[in-house]
Amino acid sequence: MQPGRLTLQETFSDADLTGQRLAEAARLLRTRAYQEAHALCLAVLKEAPRTAQAYYLLGQLALDHGNIGKAEELFAAAASLDPGHAAALAQQARCLLGLNRRSDAVAKVRAAAALAPADAFTCDTIGVVMSRAGLHGDALPFYADATAAEPGNASYQYNYAAALQFAGDLGRAREAYRRCAAADPDDTRGLPSLVQITRQTPEGNHIAELEAMFARHRQDADAALRIGHALAKTHEDLKAPDAALDWLSRAKAAKRQMIRHDPEADKALFAAASALAGALPVSPAPEGEGPIFICGMPRTGTTLVDRILTSHSAVTGAGELSELALCLKRAAKTPSNLVLDPETLTAARSVDLSALGSAYLDSVRASLGLAGRFTDKMPLNILLAPVILAALPGARVICLRRHPADTVLSNYRQMFATSFSYYNYAYTLEDTARYYAGFDRLAQTYGRMLPAARFTVVHYEQVVTAQEAETRRLLAFCGLPFEAGCLAFHENAAPVATASSAQVREPLYTSALARWRRYEQGLKAALDILEAEGCLPPGERGRG
Repeated sequence: MQPGRLTLQETFSDADLTGQRLAEAARLLRTRAYQEAHALCLAVLKEAPRTAQAYYLLGQLALDHGNIGKAEELFAAAASLDPGHAAALAQQARCLLGLNRRSDAVAKVRAAAALAPADAFTCDTIGVVMSRAGLHGDALPFYADATAAEPGNASYQYNYAAALQFAGDLGRAREAYRRCAAADPDDTRGLPSLVQITRQTPEGNHIAELEAMFARHRQDADAALRIGHALAKTHEDLKAPDAALDWLSRAKAAKRQMIRHDPEADKALFAAASALAGALPVSPAPEGEGPIFICGMPRTGTTLVDRILTSHSAVTGAGELSELALCLKRAAKTPSNLVLDPETLTAARSVDLSALGSAYLDSVRASLGLAGRFTDKMPLNILLAPVILAALPGARVICLRRHPADTVLSNYRQMFATSFSYYNYAYTLEDTARYYAGFDRLAQTYGRMLPAARFTVVHYEQVVTAQEAETRRLLAFCGLPFEAGCLAFHENAAPVATASSAQVREPLYTSALARWRRYEQGLKAALDILEAEGCLPPGERGRG
């Protein structure tokens, strides 16, 4: 210590010193000086072991290092010491979601929301947790508060824009995406997302900006994916399918190299699912009125059918839930890191299916506050169809199908969440075609082995071209009386958190039918695989 200088202890009271140390620890965390921040927090706790903010900052540190379990414990400690610590409750909820404890996460995030926090970070966190838990309507006000408190924060503007898009407020979503792009010129989310929900024209497009952005960020695989997909969508709007496919390939290239998808893993998953058909006790007719599962491959009309059914007065949409797979994983106690894998599917034969069904219903109803009948439109539930019917005697399963070439193209065109490995096939057309072939075999097996009163196939093309007849058939299959409102599904105001969030706000259209023919030349390798697998009759090609 230099002569003539006072130490912090001599200058401030104990409370002042603690506050100074915590403020410095928070600053160090922001600059990623983790060791120094950790030491300061421990020093505070040594002198004042009931300091909630120190536990909170240590939780942030653990979260930054990916230790979600430890972070949850630290945030819980902070909240127990200070029940009014909204930020700790919000971050604990975020961790609980990451630990697949959805009901607990919802309880904590609601507790945080009830404290009406004012700081932007906490408001945004509450919004994110609510969105991921399927509470999209509840999330919107918190996103609005976050952007009002910090309008120049690109991430807050992006989250708000996405929530507005899910809610069908496309005009305000576009404004928020623009604010996101303006707030940070290096942000690669705002402008690409704006393009995805705005028709591009020869007179009005962002090709030059996007190409320059792609050049700057091409080494960032996730950024390249977003920007390249936006350029592909632009060229689709401009009726340039070859350029669109070229940009899709360029967009996916870096990520494709990183993930190195193995089609054999898909085959094993389909084989394990197929083996369950006929192996589990499934009642031939539904017993009571249980949930309705809408599944199949993505981008085949699952959201459309969900909107039709949830336009009925007796049905509520629960969104795309991972809950059933998580309940099975917990019951099976298989050691792998994957929620769905062949080992877990095989283990379904030895779990208590009745308890599994009850756990699923309890979790969904508690976390979403649902009563009565609801839909679960997680596409991957197709792998669990026999489990669903055995565990939930009142459940029905609707499997969506679409023309094989259109299914392959629509999946390849879609930018799926990069953290969701089950859709990693979509980084190449060939792997997407192979995945379709596996799905096709599984759907045919189910059609033969599962009872028709509880499992049915719906073709996207028939829904689009014979709307009322197919709607009546769907409702009858679900044991529901016909309601004319189901024909006006586009007027359904409920949020839609899928890639179809903009399309389902419009009446039925047929422009997506046989879209693959416009891309046929660039789809040759995928079409060859579909033909070889018996999914596409040879005479289909070359007729466009």
